[in-house]
Amino acid sequence: MNIHARDVTVPEEWDRRGLPGWAYHSPALLELEKERVFRTHWQIIGHVSDVPNPGDYITMDVVGERALVVRGKDGVVRGFLNMCRHRGSRLVADDKGTCRNALVCPFHGWVYNLDGTLRGAARPRSFPELDKVEFGLRPIELDIWMGFIFVRFRPGPQPSVAELMAGFEAEIAPYETASMVPAYGTWTMETPVNWKSVRDVDNEGYHVAMAHPALQDLYGSTYFDEPFVNGVSRSFATYNPHAGRRWSVRNYVRISEVNPRLPESHRRAWVYYGIFPNNVITLTPETVQFYQEFPLSTGRTLLRSAVYRHREETRRQAAARYLAQRIDRETTSEDVQLSVWSNESMMSEAFPGFYLSDLEYGVRSHHDHLRRLLPVLELEKAPDEKDLVALNDALLSRM
Repeated sequence: MNIHARDVTVPEEWDRRGLPGWAYHSPALLELEKERVFRTHWQIIGHVSDVPNPGDYITMDVVGERALVVRGKDGVVRGFLNMCRHRGSRLVADDKGTCRNALVCPFHGWVYNLDGTLRGAARPRSFPELDKVEFGLRPIELDIWMGFIFVRFRPGPQPSVAELMAGFEAEIAPYETASMVPAYGTWTMETPVNWKSVRDVDNEGYHVAMAHPALQDLYGSTYFDEPFVNGVSRSFATYNPHAGRRWSVRNYVRISEVNPRLPESHRRAWVYYGIFPNNVITLTPETVQFYQEFPLSTGRTLLRSAVYRHREETRRQAAARYLAQRIDRETTSEDVQLSVWSNESMMSEAFPGFYLSDLEYGVRSHHDHLRRLLPVLELEKAPDEKDLVALNDALLSRM
């Protein structure tokens, strides 16, 4: 299998500046990003193994929305707003759980079937007759691909996830990710930066050699990035033949089993697939992982991640998974610090802006995707906050 699935070249002449500094601390822009970027694009909420049985559910609170995914009695996985139709109360409070055969609102006791239809209101005689579908839970778009559950709060520009990821489907299929099961619970962390600073760090591997000793030991010079093309990107690295200076890397490479289902090119490789605007799926021989980030404010971001393992995991696979997670935790901590340092400069008028390497073209291509949705980002000087939405709409109408 050819791992270089796309013919991607960096233009000889391209703008190396990146987004303007004001874009990292504008409240008006953040609200526009929530509505035009996050709510209208696919977001990973979890995996089918998180809801294996009827009545199992998972939830996710992001960008002012509350998502609820539940498996019905018929085995179908459905997505809804986690919101009672009576007074808007949160229907379930936990991130994950099981209800026997119905969802009961903790505020007034309205009851919903697992398919989202209204079973009945408390004290029904105090209401006119309620249509079971009209007053059922409000559905949201849901798509399942390779076992991952994606939701979308508003209709948006992306096609189905299968169509979006069609170029990588044959490459990912041998991992059999749909049959994997949770290795740990969903991990979350808040970090004091704008969400784009997190993505800027993650969208390039130019910094790996300097900033990530464990990854550099594991990868050596094998790592390469592909930019975002039509909403997806990929980064790929094989194990460095000379890996082993660090304890976790040395033992990971020694213990990691060859997965015979994988093509030769992927048996000793870590692969990252980016899905615009903020999702990444990571594959190793032992695991599949997703991670993402969501804005909480202009200067606060929620990091969210989960890892899934093979259902019939061997002891060596479990040990390799543990070591891989040690490497990953170390890398995450380093990236958090890098994003803080970079984000700080966006508040300084003394900083003239990015000057990107060819190895950072992934950052530029992600910015280009944002600019197509939010052309106001082409402006070097910050527009007036009260005029930003109207100005963006005017620029869109000219495109």
